[in-house]
Amino acid sequence: MPTCGRFPMPYSARVNDHAADAAPGISAPPRPAGERLGLVTGIAAYGIWGFFPLLFPLLLPAGPLEILAHRVLWSMLAVGLVLVALRHPWGWLRDALAPRQLPWMLLGSLLIGANWLTFIWAINNNHVVESSLGYFINPLVNILLGVLVFGEKMSRGGLIGTLLAAAGVTVIAWQNWAGLWVSLTLAASFGLYGLVKKRATLPALEGLFLESGLLTPLAVAYWVYLAATGASTFGAGLGHSALLILAGILTALPLWLFAIAAPRLPLGVVGVLQYVAPTIQFLLGLTVFKQVVTPSYWAGLILVWCGSVVYLATVFSRTRRARAARPSDATAPH
Repeated sequence: MPTCGRFPMPYSARVNDHAADAAPGISAPPRPAGERLGLVTGIAAYGIWGFFPLLFPLLLPAGPLEILAHRVLWSMLAVGLVLVALRHPWGWLRDALAPRQLPWMLLGSLLIGANWLTFIWAINNNHVVESSLGYFINPLVNILLGVLVFGEKMSRGGLIGTLLAAAGVTVIAWQNWAGLWVSLTLAASFGLYGLVKKRATLPALEGLFLESGLLTPLAVAYWVYLAATGASTFGAGLGHSALLILAGILTALPLWLFAIAAPRLPLGVVGVLQYVAPTIQFLLGLTVFKQVVTPSYWAGLILVWCGSVVYLATVFSRTRRARAARPSDATAPH
C-alpha cells in the first residue's frame, strides 16, 4: 500500500479533495525539509483552485464543451513543456500505457473530463455554491468508497462525519434538488477518479499530461468540428483566445504547486488546506455571483461543515499518533 509520509494511510486519507482539479494518487515520499515552502505552495495551489470560478464567465460565449476542449489541449501542452524544461525522464509513459494500466488511465481521463465539464457548466449557469458543496463532501465520499471498495475500517470520526454530511445533503435535497445534482456529480466523479488513480498511480504532472493526452483526440475533433461549422470562438479576438489558453495553463499550475507541497506537509495540514478552495468558491457564490441561499440550504450546509470538522479532527488525531510513534522526527529538519 502506498504511504503518505512514513506511515501507511488508507485510501480515504490519501485521496485529496479539490475543486475540480486536485491530484489524488500522488506518491508522497518521506517529508523533506522545506515545510514552509510546502505551506506557501499548498496555499497557492488551493487558492488558484478556489478562484477558478472567476475565470470561466470570462470565456463566454464559448460553451462548456469548447472550454473543456481548450482546457484539455492547452493543459497537456503546458505540462509537456514543463516536463521537457525539467528534463524529466519519460520512461514512466511506457509503463503507464502498458495493457494492464491503460484501461485505468482511460477511465481516469473520462472521469476527470466529466468532472471538469460539470464544473464549467455549473459555474457558467450560476451554481457556484452547489459546486463548492460537492468539494466539501468529497473527502467524506472518499471515506465511504474506502469502506465499500477496499474494505477499510471506518473510524468513529469518519462514521460521524459521513452521517452528518449525509444528513446535510438530505436536508438540502428536501427543497433544493434542482442544483444538488451538480454537488453529487462533482463529489462522485472526483471520488471515483481517486479510486481509479489508486490503480494507476502517477505523480501530479505526469498524471495530468497523460490524462489530458488521452482526451486530446476528442478535444481536437470537437475543435475541428466547431471550426468547420463556424461555431468556434477561438480566434474571434486576441483577448478571448488568450483566456482560453490561460484556462489550460491554470489547470497545470496549481497541480505543479501541489506536487511541491504534498510531500513537504503533514497529512493534517493537507486536510485543512483541501477546504480552502470550496470555502473560497462558496464565498464567491454569495458575493460575486449573488446566489441566494435558502434557510434549508444553510441548515444542510451547516451539517456538512460539522461533518467536515469531525473528519479533520480524525485526520489530525491520526497525524499526532503517527508523529508520536516516530520520536526521531523531533530532531528532523523542517
